[in-house]
Parts: sequence; structure tokens; C-alpha cells
Amino acid sequence: MKAKGGDFLLKNSEGQKYIFSEDFNEEQKMIRDTVRSFVEQEILPLTDRIEKLEEGLIPSLMEQFAQLGLFGTHMPEEYGGSNMDYITNSIIGEEIGPAGSFSVSYNAHTGIGMLPILYYGTEEQKQKYLPSLIDGSIKASYCLTEPSSGSDALAAKSTAMLSDDKSHYILNGQKMWITNAGFADLFTVFAQVDGDKFTAFLLTKGMTGLTLGAEEKKLGIKGSSTRMVFMENVHVPLENVLGEVGKGHLIAFNVLNTGRYKLGDSCLGGCKKLCTAAITYANEREQFKVPIGSFGAIKYKIAEQVIRTYTLDASVYRTASLIQDAEQAFKAEGMSFGDAKKEAAEEYAIECSIIKVLGSEVLDYVVDETVQIHGGMGYSEEGNIARGYRDSRINRIFEGTNEVNRLIILNTIMRRAVKGEFDLMTPGMAVQNELMNGVPSDETFEGKYAEELKAISNYKKALIMLLGTAAQMTMSNTLNLKKEQEILMNFADIIIDIFALESTVVRAGQHSFDDAEKQKVIDAIVKTLAHDTNGKVVSNATDAIASFIEPSIQPMFISGLRKFTKYPLQNVKENRRLIADFTLKAGEYVL
Repeated sequence: MKAKGGDFLLKNSEGQKYIFSEDFNEEQKMIRDTVRSFVEQEILPLTDRIEKLEEGLIPSLMEQFAQLGLFGTHMPEEYGGSNMDYITNSIIGEEIGPAGSFSVSYNAHTGIGMLPILYYGTEEQKQKYLPSLIDGSIKASYCLTEPSSGSDALAAKSTAMLSDDKSHYILNGQKMWITNAGFADLFTVFAQVDGDKFTAFLLTKGMTGLTLGAEEKKLGIKGSSTRMVFMENVHVPLENVLGEVGKGHLIAFNVLNTGRYKLGDSCLGGCKKLCTAAITYANEREQFKVPIGSFGAIKYKIAEQVIRTYTLDASVYRTASLIQDAEQAFKAEGMSFGDAKKEAAEEYAIECSIIKVLGSEVLDYVVDETVQIHGGMGYSEEGNIARGYRDSRINRIFEGTNEVNRLIILNTIMRRAVKGEFDLMTPGMAVQNELMNGVPSDETFEGKYAEELKAISNYKKALIMLLGTAAQMTMSNTLNLKKEQEILMNFADIIIDIFALESTVVRAGQHSFDDAEKQKVIDAIVKTLAHDTNGKVVSNATDAIASFIEPSIQPMFISGLRKFTKYPLQNVKENRRLIADFTLKAGEYVL
């Protein structure tokens, strides 16, 4: 395996190669075009009917999509899948993103609906359910959240008691916010056995005592089915226990790693679609006898949409490349298909959470500015922009809130550091020597983005300086990070910004373009992002220093921070104008 999860914080990226959008092969482009065509021709024209929750419409569209072979691209061939690689599955997920409510149903069915069975099901369960889930003849839902347990999933109150004759479990309880519940045939339900053994069960439509609430009235994704699921003395056969009794937490958490990545991936598709909508309107709408795209304020918005979308694109496919490499390595070691997928996603849990947070927040920015560029028309329900605005908001809540995912990033790093799986000590000592003893760094960077690579390396040093100190204070009981979530949020934001900038620089560095104008645009994106990242690192690091470092030694840390944040000023105004002019001339998002 080339790298381990979180390694990007400890190692520099020189020499590492990933598969980015520019590297898709012909087969991947063909699949991309197939999915894009389905979304544009079969789904988007039906948006109004979908939004009204027309009975049977989403299930029918799901079956049509399954008939194209697109429900089993991530599944083994023995169950009817086509076993496509992770990059190809990411392309499908990206292209589904603009489909709004349909994308929610698709992601729930193919992700948290199917993966628990692939990862933890018995061979009999896989044979029984996976072929029908792949061909779309049955639909899946995932029942974890309860009225009293959201982020704290293990606090679930639903119960499962073994019957006196030990032939089945009797489930009682309720679940809420269950996607696909209205038409699902298969429900993965979590309940407490004997009050304290968190366990997963497979329930099927029609079981006595399994009932549904009314469709929820939601702010957005109105066309997706979201209902409460009630269980009143539901008799579940022993063979419907999924995984081991008391080990349901493994299913819940491991499945969510992939779910988080898939969400950010789908957000990317939404960003590109909305960028094009903003560009088109900025070209067409005239005020004061000129297109509004000619105004500097609008150019700023267009350019920033492009920068953030390009960055998300780089981050998504860098992560996909890492997970794909890990899957292949695990399979080469003899792991089963499902175990290789599960372990690869677990290895890159940090990156999956980064993609979830980054994707949802970039999409929120892009759609918000698309509404602003459209003005009153963006606020009107006559077009699709208002729907996109409403639909976007759930992404910061789905699959663990963004706050929880930021905590996961830090908790995973700290947990691995304690286990010796994540070496904070060695780079920490190197940073200390550089700061305290004046030992110069022997790092050298080459190529057209050498300055940016050096800046990224220094941002990592600034982070290590703070993380190492926080870890030492935690071990000496002078700091309780669990109670200092604001500091953890500062650290998480620095980590996300480092990953995003490095992904962007690596992507840009791997590709050169004969089109001189396009190359200048890519360079402007890199320079502007690096400039802005520098400011964000300074801000978050300064806040953290002021929050947990003793005042007497704060000047030393501020001095270190200044040493590690010396990226030169850039003329970001001209850079953004260059990016906007190129994009407006193209008439659509083309990067």
C-alpha cells in the first residue's frame, strides 16, 4: 500500500501520483456520459413530479437506473455486480449529484443500504439479498437514528429480546429520518440486545408490527422518501441478525466512512452543474446595458466558485485513488472483496470525513452564490436554483454533522498516535529542532509549484507544532481536549485546508496544457488558493494558541507560526479576473 490514512500530514506529496479528472480513460468517460445523459433526460425533466413525491416515481427511476447496470458497479460479480474500480464508482456518484432527491435515494440504497450486507452478511444473506438489491427489484434503507440518538448513535433505545424458545428476536422501538422508508423492502435496523448489546438486524417489508409514519415535510430533498419506522413486537428470525450480537457499532461506523465519501463526491457534481448555471446567467443577464458577468463583484463570485470546485474535484479523486490503491493492496494480501473494501474505507476514515465536510461546504458556497448571481430569479421557485439551495443544506447534517466529522478527524489522528500507528513524535522533534535549535530544514522542492509545496510543508509543521503540544498536555492531564471542541475545530480546519491545497497543487502539477490561457488559469487557481489558505491557517492557529498555550510562552509559538506562514502575497484580484474571464468565455464550468 503506497500510503496510510492521514499520511499526508506527515509526508510531502512529491513523487506521488493520483488519478484525477484529466486522467479518465475512454471507458470511464463513456460511463460518465451514460449517467449524465440519464440524469439530464430521465430525472431532471421530472423534477416537479419528484418533488411532489408522486407515488412509485422514484422507485421506477431507480429500477431504470439499475437496468443500466449502475446499481452493482461496486459489487462482486458472483452476486450480479460488475466490480468496477473506485474511480469509476466515484464518477458515477459525481454525475448523480445534480439529480437532487434521486441522488439521495441512490446513495442510500447503494451505500448504507447494500454495504452492511456486503461487509458483514453471511454467505446466505448475501445470496438472498444482494442480487435483488443490484437489479433494483428490492430497495434498501438504513435505520440508525432515533428521536433520542442522532450523533450519539450508540445511545439507541430500540430493544431486541430473544424469544423464550430462542428461535427469534422481538424488536420494539422507533427510528426517524429514515431515507427510502416509504418504498423500502429491506431495512437494516439497529437495536440493543438485552439492553446493552448494540446489534444490527435485517427486517423486511410486511413483517407484522413493522409500520411507517407519514412522509416528513422537509426543507429540501422533498422528493426523497423520509419517514419514521416503528417496531412493535416484530419477530425477527435468528438468521436475520447482521454480523455479531453486540458488534453493531462496527457496522454503523464502518459503513458511514464510505457514506461520507459518497456524499462529498455527489456534492462535486452539484457544484459543477451550479457553476454552469451561474456562468450562463452572468453572461445572459444585462444591467446598465452590459452583462453582469462584466462586473468585478460578479467575477469574484464566479472565480471563487471555480477555485473551490476545482479544489474539491482534486480532493475527491485524490481520496478515490488512495482508497482504490488500498483496496487492491488488501485484495493482493488475500482479503475477500467485502473485507478489502471495508478495510480500505476504514484506513482512510480521516480523508472520508474531510471529503464530507469539504464537499458539503463547497456546495453550500457555490449554490448560495448562484442564488445571489441570479438575484430575484434565484429566489423564485420557477427555476431549479431555489431547489438546489434547499437541497444543499442537508449535506452538512447527513452522515454525521460537519461538527462531528471534524471531531472524527482529530479523534482518529489522536487514537492512531496513541497506538503508534501515526507518528507525531518524529516530525514533532524535527519541528522543535528547527524552531528551538535553529536546525535548518533540508527540504527542497522543485517544479513550477515549488513555492506552494514549500508552503504546504510549512503549514504541516505549524500544525504538528500545535498538535504535538496539545498531545503532550493531554497526556500530562493539563489539557482535556474532549472539553475543548473549539480548539479541535481549529485543528480540523487546518487539516482540511492542508489536504485541499495539497490535492490542488498535486493535480495542477501532474498536468500541463498546451493551451496557454488555460494553463494561466490553473496557475491562478493554485496561487489564489495558496494565498487564501495561508490566511486561514494563520487565523485558526492563532485562535488555538490563544486558547490553550500559556500566555508566558505564547510569543514563542506565534514566532514559530510566523516562520511557517510566509507565503508571498498574490494579486488575487487579477487572478480571479483571469479565472472568471476564461470561464465566462467558455460559457460553462470546463475544468
